[in-house]
Amino acid sequence: MSTSQRKIEHMKLCAERPVESRSVSAGFNDVTLVHRALPEIKMDDIDMSMELFGKRLKVPFLIASITGGHPDTMPVNAALAQAAEAMGVGIGVGSQRAAIEDPSQEPSFRVVRDEAPNAFIYGNVGAAQIQEYGIEKIETLVEMLDADAMAIHLNFLQEAIQPEGDRDASGCLEAIREICSLNLPIIIKETGAGISREDALLLKDAGVSAIDVGGVGGTSWSGVEVYRATDSADTSSKMLGELFWDFGIPTAASIIECKVSLPIIATGGIRTGLDIAKSISLGACAASAALPFVGPALEGGDAVAARLGQMIDELKITMFLCGCKDIESLRQFAPVVTGHTLEYLTQRGFGIKDIELRSDAL
Repeated sequence: MSTSQRKIEHMKLCAERPVESRSVSAGFNDVTLVHRALPEIKMDDIDMSMELFGKRLKVPFLIASITGGHPDTMPVNAALAQAAEAMGVGIGVGSQRAAIEDPSQEPSFRVVRDEAPNAFIYGNVGAAQIQEYGIEKIETLVEMLDADAMAIHLNFLQEAIQPEGDRDASGCLEAIREICSLNLPIIIKETGAGISREDALLLKDAGVSAIDVGGVGGTSWSGVEVYRATDSADTSSKMLGELFWDFGIPTAASIIECKVSLPIIATGGIRTGLDIAKSISLGACAASAALPFVGPALEGGDAVAARLGQMIDELKITMFLCGCKDIESLRQFAPVVTGHTLEYLTQRGFGIKDIELRSDAL
């Protein structure tokens, strides 16, 4: 199956089937923000804006990589980009690998910049591909979007289960180090299994600009592969996908794991403005999500904007109830962590000081 065809198949499965984590949550239920009964601020004056690699966002949020690479994905990316531009949030595209393999697919990615001329936009390609493509091809992907940053995604769990997956992870770190020589922010992005402290330190040493934790609790790409395997009667891949459906590090814990003096983006199970606020209080500079916008994007830009507006309202209310007048105040707001997340972090050797430690601002 071509990369292009696989992309449209993935999007349809995410829109039509239950693909989220089953038995493991993102961990935000274990995070409590201490209520301030006397917030002493005016809710309408709350400033949710922040700067991301030199660009101002109205809200510390990005529409995470969803799609591109097939003609049917073009209206979807257009709708997402229209909403990002209107609401002042960032946006990423799906893997641009399909456009390298077939340049006729480039318009499905270019439409994002066309519809969002002022937005923060990041490109996207897999770590398994950058060794093959080299810096020149990556520069082509950047030019395709006039991108403000480039995300290199890590999806080896999905690759291991996918029949056509790339299972050679050797040399990826050195390839990432080479890509970091570009005069462009490089974001390393997991896709649903989280990033550990050990790998965060390796990535920092390689020179990456930011880490997107992509933790367990949102879309399970192992789960997506279960449906693909079921439809193709691939029993072996289906069993593997079921076994590893919830494998990895939950998002809340992965944020703490990745506090290595790099900006952190929290992805994985972000569904409300309260989740965004909890992520930032844990140490993220911004949050992102993809699945909540797949269905609305099939309806159009207004539907995506409405879903974004709901999350933004929820974030503002949360900040008001915590007495946080701006995002920097929220970053300094120490949360209470209990339950499975605290147990996980304790066994990993993290303490209260690690939870309260603020990561570097952008």
